[in-house]
Amino acid sequence: MRKLVVVGHGMVAHRLVEAVRAEDKDGQWQVVVLAEEARPAYDRVALTSYVDTWDPASLTLEGADYAGDPLVELRLGDTVASVDRERKIVVTEAGHEQPYDTLVLATGSRPFVPPVPGHDLPGCFVYRTIEDLDAIREAAQRPGRGRRSAVVIGGGLLGLEAAKALRDMGLSPHVVEMAPRLMPLQVDEGGGGLLRRLITDLDVTVHTGTSTDAIEPDGERYIARLGNGTELDVDLVVFSAGIRPRDDLARSSGLEVGARGGILVDDTCRTADPAVYAIGECAAVDGKVYGIVAPGYAMAEIVAARLTGGEGTFPEPDMSTKLKLMGVDVASFGDAHAATEGALEVAFNDAVAGTYKKLVVSDDSKTLLGGVLVGDASEFNTLRAMVGRPLPAEPGAILAPAGGGAAVGVDALPDAAQICSCNAVSKGAITHAITEEGCDSVAKIKGCTRAGTACGSCVPLLGKLLTACGVEQSKALCEHFTQSRAELFQILQATRITTFSEMIDRYGTGTGCAICKPAIASILATLGNGHILAGEQATLQDTNDKFLANLQRNGTYSVVPRIPGGEVTPEKLMVIAQVAMDFGLYTKITGGQRIDLFGATVDQLPLIWRRLVDAGFESGHAYGKSLRTVKSCVGSTWCRYGVQDSVGLAIELELRYRGLRSPHKLKSAVSGCARECAEARSKDFGVIATDKGWNLYVGGNGGATPRHADLLVSEVDTETLIRTIDRFLMFYVRTADRLQRTAPWVEEMEGGLDHLRAVIVDDKLGICEDLDAAMAKHVGDYADEWRGVLEDPEKLAKFSSFVNAPGTPDPTISFRTERDQKVPVLLGIPEVKQ
Repeated sequence: MRKLVVVGHGMVAHRLVEAVRAEDKDGQWQVVVLAEEARPAYDRVALTSYVDTWDPASLTLEGADYAGDPLVELRLGDTVASVDRERKIVVTEAGHEQPYDTLVLATGSRPFVPPVPGHDLPGCFVYRTIEDLDAIREAAQRPGRGRRSAVVIGGGLLGLEAAKALRDMGLSPHVVEMAPRLMPLQVDEGGGGLLRRLITDLDVTVHTGTSTDAIEPDGERYIARLGNGTELDVDLVVFSAGIRPRDDLARSSGLEVGARGGILVDDTCRTADPAVYAIGECAAVDGKVYGIVAPGYAMAEIVAARLTGGEGTFPEPDMSTKLKLMGVDVASFGDAHAATEGALEVAFNDAVAGTYKKLVVSDDSKTLLGGVLVGDASEFNTLRAMVGRPLPAEPGAILAPAGGGAAVGVDALPDAAQICSCNAVSKGAITHAITEEGCDSVAKIKGCTRAGTACGSCVPLLGKLLTACGVEQSKALCEHFTQSRAELFQILQATRITTFSEMIDRYGTGTGCAICKPAIASILATLGNGHILAGEQATLQDTNDKFLANLQRNGTYSVVPRIPGGEVTPEKLMVIAQVAMDFGLYTKITGGQRIDLFGATVDQLPLIWRRLVDAGFESGHAYGKSLRTVKSCVGSTWCRYGVQDSVGLAIELELRYRGLRSPHKLKSAVSGCARECAEARSKDFGVIATDKGWNLYVGGNGGATPRHADLLVSEVDTETLIRTIDRFLMFYVRTADRLQRTAPWVEEMEGGLDHLRAVIVDDKLGICEDLDAAMAKHVGDYADEWRGVLEDPEKLAKFSSFVNAPGTPDPTISFRTERDQKVPVLLGIPEVKQ
């Protein structure tokens, strides 16, 4: 058996090991992976998402520990110090000597830190690893006065990712970029101009066309001196100014490196030493280093093929990029900067909608060479796959905002067009999997071809290919109902069925499941079927709705009283404070202008809510698939920039739509001027004031897949605004799929925003009167769920930790103290020393 030693364990190294194990049918290779980091390979591309959870496991690549594979040995934290090519041995820093028959260097890259005076001060960081983010987080959480700020040196892809992470940590970020625009490698001047405006609107201050001359300590803070004379007063500095190949091992072992770094390899990724390969960001193929993951994956596949008796050479890599920065779509593909001789550029810039689209075409305007998309990258996958191929329509027709999408449908792509660039999967391979191998779902296509298993950007095209191949994709809610959620809504509305049991007897099969029961319970609640804990309804709810509270990780619950618009009297604040003190609850101000009280046990919930209800509070529905909050700035009441009463409108909207059960949670906001302090465009429906009325934006989402909301109507009066929101919400409640947020609902709607506007503004389908009546009924029938519990002894009886011993506390729940508040004791988390 031959020994394959892999130095490094990043994404590309992991892909190599996976590919070798998949192709090595006879088990000829024993693989030893020597990793510098103390954790298995993780998704460094998604590093910024770590800020959402602070859970390293959420980034770990599937199967990266190789558990149960006797032919792979993973040694974490075992850094290689040198390579003896004559003896074919690598030596680790611990002194361990590891022989090899073939060596693959996958050492990646290191962040480039410009030699700026002060770059090594304690408050300066790089943005590359989980440990880097942990260090930045620790610095960001240090006590300080007022809003803390930071500066990111570098306005490229990673720089803007770092700015987003800092903003999510509660800091006000500055971005400094030497080039005249942000992301200079990916976007052109037009796209860069729009990108700057969109990023600035998101509370990030941008400084382009200038350098950073020095970082100087200033008490406990720092002064960043820029080349244009600007001085930035910041709490920390993050360098994200590019990367450099880690080619030290190659240099010290006598392997040749490129003029600008990188281990020189040929088109099979082999060095001058036939026993040594290099892949990923440390490798220079024909002298060129690639800093994105897709070419690295291609290198890994080539080396795996060579080691297992196959062929393959490094192709011209796809350097296309698509990302969402703070909710802003940015994409570039092919010859984005029109470097090809005779190339022509066709651009469409819609400043009002916040979109920029450019196509680069051949001199006869018939062949697509590349393009840039900012603000809306929905056509990226299709356009990228067409690079180097004839256009199906005039470039202007493709870019036109009305009707252009049909010109670049999936049918226009040839079989050779690459759908998944991460795994080099063509349209032909996918259609073969569908038509010849029986892949009748996106999940099966992923398993068969690996398309869509890396960055996931090509997944929407997989669904379109299924449809194009004649595969009818099931809309069934679950195995018990063949109908979609929207169809079930129509059935319940038309038949006036009021129980799940009757519904499944007449229109379903079996006894139901955790999918259909809460979904139908939600529809019944929307249609005004009484209290959700009354009778059979109580048995249908999921955990949160069952106890009208959010279940937390240690088995306790959180309590969130409604505070419309964030406005609350001192007397009510005192009630919340006293309840928190009496029940020993962890207290936190939420991002939606509310107060969250954590740590309540089931039996305490009625006691807590009785005091809150008596004080005038009601359920904030933090547990339900319903309206959460309508956030607001202080508007014209206090702010010198405000042009409308945003607080008053926010309160009116929250009280109007409270308790509306929907396919997923709903969030809203009202900003009193165009400065957008309430962040209305990241909400399911958001309102921004103008000096002539209100602008309504819909379909936004600030969650796992951020998306800016789209402008539906502009400069309308309050009555028209509310009527339009009524219809938007009711149309969404009736037609969206289970657990579908408004963002994908709008995106997937045939005809998109134009169709939505035609239905709820122009009454194209003639249903607006019905939608208006449905919302009026909801508003008229609303009753606070927790008050309903407190007034009903039968419902109160459900709130007990132990049915056979009411009032007995749960002995499995315990707490520790952190920052003077109690937090759950969880396995593996030690007591924090105060």
